[in-house]
Amino acid sequence: METQGSRAGIRRARPEDAPVLHDLVMELATHEGSDQQVRVTAGRWGELLNRDDVVVLLAEHDGEVVGYASLTRRLSLWEGRDILALDDLFVRPGFRSEGLGGRLMTAVATLAAGDDSTVQWGVKLGNVDGQRFYTRLGATLTTKMIATWTPEAYRPTIDPTRAPCVTTTVR
Repeated sequence: METQGSRAGIRRARPEDAPVLHDLVMELATHEGSDQQVRVTAGRWGELLNRDDVVVLLAEHDGEVVGYASLTRRLSLWEGRDILALDDLFVRPGFRSEGLGGRLMTAVATLAAGDDSTVQWGVKLGNVDGQRFYTRLGATLTTKMIATWTPEAYRPTIDPTRAPCVTTTVR
């Protein structure tokens, strides 16, 4: 895509992109007031980008990374096959009028079409612009709360004196 003499494109992230990806994740988390919840480091991103079940697409404008879409491939027991779970879609505010969000989502659709995967993601109830954007793409929006149970929250429910009914590790 060319805009006013500039060049923009979408590409898959590589391990060497980990520092800039981490910066973008922190920008999004700060914007959402969730920066204290981000535990992943740039070093860990470098490792994650080598995994087959992790896909991160980067949006570039004039050679600068200005946005990303992060996805994981996971099993949907209801569908009986893998789906693509879109974790984040973020474009820096100064570049949102360049069509990069739509181009990132088109790249996501292209990935999903390879094996007819469904793509699922969440959008905050207060993110009306995001909801409009996703609706324009043809996505179906449903209301559902997301529950997060952190180790700090669930550990008090475990009684170490009782024999566990399941193994203590999940693999």
